[in-house]
Amino acid sequence: MCKIKGCEETNRRRRWGIMGLKTAAFAGDRLEKLRNSGMVSRSRMKLWMIRATTSILLWTCLVQLTALSETWGPRVLKGWPSCFSQESAASAAVALDVHSSPELPARVLPPKIDCLVFWNLMANPELPTAGYKNNGYLMVSCNGGLNQMRAAICDMVAIARYLNVTLVVPELDKTSFWNDPSEFQDIFDVDHFITSLRDEVRILKELPPRVKRRVEMGMFYEMPPVSWSDISYYHNQILPLIQKYKVVHLNRTDARLANNDQPMELQRLRCRVNFSALKFTPQIEELGRKVIKILRRNGPFIVLHLRYEMDMLAFSGCTQGCNTEEVEELTRMRYAYPWWKEKIIDSDMKRKEGLCPLTPEETALTLRALDIDPNIQIYIAAGEIYGGERRLSSLTSFYPNLVRKETLLEPSDLRFFQNHSSQMAALDYLVSLESDIFVPTYDGNMAKVVEGHRRYLGYKKTILLDRRMLVDLIDKYNFGSLTWDEFSAAVKDAHALRMGNPSKRLVIPDRPKEEDYFYANPWECLQPLNEDERLPLDSI
Repeated sequence: MCKIKGCEETNRRRRWGIMGLKTAAFAGDRLEKLRNSGMVSRSRMKLWMIRATTSILLWTCLVQLTALSETWGPRVLKGWPSCFSQESAASAAVALDVHSSPELPARVLPPKIDCLVFWNLMANPELPTAGYKNNGYLMVSCNGGLNQMRAAICDMVAIARYLNVTLVVPELDKTSFWNDPSEFQDIFDVDHFITSLRDEVRILKELPPRVKRRVEMGMFYEMPPVSWSDISYYHNQILPLIQKYKVVHLNRTDARLANNDQPMELQRLRCRVNFSALKFTPQIEELGRKVIKILRRNGPFIVLHLRYEMDMLAFSGCTQGCNTEEVEELTRMRYAYPWWKEKIIDSDMKRKEGLCPLTPEETALTLRALDIDPNIQIYIAAGEIYGGERRLSSLTSFYPNLVRKETLLEPSDLRFFQNHSSQMAALDYLVSLESDIFVPTYDGNMAKVVEGHRRYLGYKKTILLDRRMLVDLIDKYNFGSLTWDEFSAAVKDAHALRMGNPSKRLVIPDRPKEEDYFYANPWECLQPLNEDERLPLDSI
């Protein structure tokens, strides 16, 4: 009996144990399902939060871009092609038609590049792209100083646009007198240069690999274009070469496009490149602002482009005021550079014809005659003055507040600019644009390009010295033929209308070297009356 009861008890315990295990297993399964359900819910919640946050950020960006386009559109965004509508392109075309001169030929440029096409071209430079026909590649090597190269870059962009070819970022001169190793991107903001012109011309930092290999194998054509050529020369002579060889290298670029009688759209594109696309690097821009801020703390200032460096005197053969040793040194230097073609020069005759830069002594007399305040700051925008302090003594005696970038800045500020004359010239360019008065003593490339840029900025005062008349008046004053009052009155009268006033360029057919330079007075891009009414860059 006890055994039977014991067995029953044992069986009962076993049944309860099995039921307990089943219950525990069931509870575990439910717990696992709940846990999984919670994880799925949390994952869905995270995904929803990410989507919501992304949507909010995108809407915020869209609102900000809309506000930005309304605020800065006239200055920046409207100069770029629109990927969202064709309205901006249409408005730009209307602006061009409104301001175009009726006597000039009709539109000659290929269609503008749509920005979607542009980005496709940048991503796949070797592949054909719908909506764009590339006639080939144009490589250019600029020659000369900074401002000669600046003008050349503007010309080459306009030529590439007209020929519908891809332009490779221009190579800068590294072999001239200045021996500056700077690359394009060391002086100019290369990314801004490419993107700001993306609706006009395709520009690459380097050739695509396949094309580059062809060039390395010598499969390209190299030549210097004819100086002062009409755009038709490039269409008739250069374009067939590009189509035949696929790559053409222009190894000289100074003054290779005519000043006048070019299509209005082409002239305005030259301006757009000069005034908008060619920005200096942020480092140069920042240091330029620093110099201007220092000058402004002490009141108004004049920039004197005193072109009296050794290379200028050797090249021109102008030795007024130099001693015998200096004359011999300058002559040796002139013969040392074979591309300076003129070797035997009559300095006195050249000076009387107004073809020499004013000396520091002549400059001092001229500024005094024009009643320039002796206490004003005068910033010397130039390299090292030949003869040093000895030649500057007469200028500093009348104008003691003579300064240079080297005296305004710490040596550490200019550490990275040393031995880079083009970068130094870029600083002088920025300061020259912002000065109250700009006075060049010679009509070189910097003088001309700065003059034109100041015209675009609202006809800022630029005293354009008549050197031929001045040296005659100065000689008469020094010889006692004129009193100081007579001399001063004559100088003022001669320059009353030479202050950068609105005017048209002087055109001399068949003598382009003697006519007014396009970049000194790009009137096609200017408004003659009111600074606020000058043509916006999006219509240039």
